[in-house]
Formats: sequence, C-alpha cells, structure tokens
Amino acid sequence: MFKIIAKINKLILPSFTKQRLDLTKAKNWQKAIIAWRYYVTTRALD
Repeated sequence: MFKIIAKINKLILPSFTKQRLDLTKAKNWQKAIIAWRYYVTTRALD
C-alpha cells in the first residue's frame, strides 16, 4: 500500500530537493510535506 502512495506522492507533491530548498528556511507546510514524503518512503522500502 505504501508503494502506491509513494508513487502518487512523486507525481503530485513538489520535490523540494530539485528546488534546492534550505530546510532552515523552509516554511511549516513545506516541512510537513517533507516529513510526509519521508514517512511514506521509509514505509515503502520495508
């Protein structure tokens, strides 16, 4: 299930690493998206 969510995230959510976003200057909503993508990716790898 997490593999499917990870693919959807990749298509829909923005990639902040491609935009060279500095985490210290990221807004709270950007940090939330980063945390969500990290959570889903780590679960998909299991």
